[in-house]
Amino acid sequence: MNTAGRPERRTRLLAAGAASVTVVLWASAFVSIRSAGAAYSPGALALGRLLAGALTLGAICLVRREGLPPRSAWRGIAVSGVLWFGFYMVALNWGEQEVDAGTAALVVNIGPLLIALLGARFLGDRLPPRLLAGMAVSFAGAVTVGLSMSGGGGSSLFGVVLCLLAAVAYAGGVVAQKPALGRAGALQVTTFGCLVGAVTCLPFAGQLVGDAAAAPLSATLNMVYLGVFPTALAFTTWAYALARTTAGRMGATTYAVPSLVVLMSWLALGEVPGVLTLAGGALCLAGVAVSRSGGAAGRPAAPRPRPEPQPRAQAQQQAQARSDEAEAPN
Repeated sequence: MNTAGRPERRTRLLAAGAASVTVVLWASAFVSIRSAGAAYSPGALALGRLLAGALTLGAICLVRREGLPPRSAWRGIAVSGVLWFGFYMVALNWGEQEVDAGTAALVVNIGPLLIALLGARFLGDRLPPRLLAGMAVSFAGAVTVGLSMSGGGGSSLFGVVLCLLAAVAYAGGVVAQKPALGRAGALQVTTFGCLVGAVTCLPFAGQLVGDAAAAPLSATLNMVYLGVFPTALAFTTWAYALARTTAGRMGATTYAVPSLVVLMSWLALGEVPGVLTLAGGALCLAGVAVSRSGGAAGRPAAPRPRPEPQPRAQAQQQAQARSDEAEAPN
């Protein structure tokens, strides 16, 4: 029996499972943001979420005795922390207060396309035909969901710009995080990225204190949920999966989020989706299935091994030995 491919197959399955956990929890975040956003301002909600996530991740790091990430990983951690954990969350929270959910989902779903393009440009990721085809199908599904859920002209140009900025920050954060995962563990990258994001949002501390004093308990519990599960857990499983595949393929996976949001809104909020919404959700899932098929097509390119330079002293000794052999009598 051939067992050579078992470790690689197990790694792929674990990465796919981690990505699935991320997608489900990120989809649930949209429902919680809608609830908590009625009582918390965008910056306060982002800071509260990040503080809850940082405390959870910090406790896990202490139990596991995780040390500081190596110096070479800090650049990627800092950039992803500012862009993705910080700016993205504030912009998305704010954008969802200005536009309807369908428009927000449509604009933010530009992110996976940007991730694939930036990954190809800066990380050397390949863009296989299956990935491009799957992304095209999923994006068509996201457009369908967005149009079907749009609230009949309730969108503002300012809100659309905020969601577009959130998508750009999301894509930039993912591409910056990928190299850091080659130098530090997923838990380290997530924990310190979350801390950087929390520090970035500290100017909203006053708003957080004021909003928390007036907010109902349900809104505060939703904010804590956002920090513990869609942030601490989901960002860690995302980092684990991202370290084992390409940025483009991981970005395409998040196209499953709109269809899950539709299902969760149906179950939790009683919002019955229409036929067009269900068709768009099915397209999103079909595109994800296509983009994640094809085996090696989505794997990151292996770096070419370079010959290690010999130490100077060792090279001199080898040269002297060759000279002695040449001069030795036959």
